[in-house]
Amino acid sequence: MLNQTIIVGHLGEDPKEFFSAEGVAVTSFDLAFQAAKKKTCWIKIVCFKSLAELCQKYLHKGAKIAISGQLDANKWTDKDGQNHTSFQIIGNSLEFIKTDGRGFKDGEATVETINEEAPF
Repeated sequence: MLNQTIIVGHLGEDPKEFFSAEGVAVTSFDLAFQAAKKKTCWIKIVCFKSLAELCQKYLHKGAKIAISGQLDANKWTDKDGQNHTSFQIIGNSLEFIKTDGRGFKDGEATVETINEEAPF
C-alpha cells in the first residue's frame, strides 16, 4: 500500500533534537499548514539520521518548508479508558522554501533537497 504525504507549512517552534536508544539522531517539530476554508492546522513532523541533523542545523521557528514522508498514526488509551489517535509525518524528503539563513554559509544556496528513509 502506498503511503506518501507532501505538505507545505511553517515551523511553529525550533526543532527538538534527541537520540534513539540505538543512537540514531531524531528531530521533531510541529508544522502549521492551511487546510480547507483557510483553517490553520498543525501536524508533528519526525525526521531521522542525516535528515534530522539537517533540520537541526538549518530550520527554525517560522521557516517555510515542503516535506514529504509517510503518514503515521499513534493510538492509545488514557487512564480514564478514552481512546485517542494522533497523526504525524515521518519525513524522508525536505525542501527549504524560506529560512532566515541560519546555518548557511555566505553564497550557499538556501534551497536544498535531501532524501532519507526512516530507520524502520
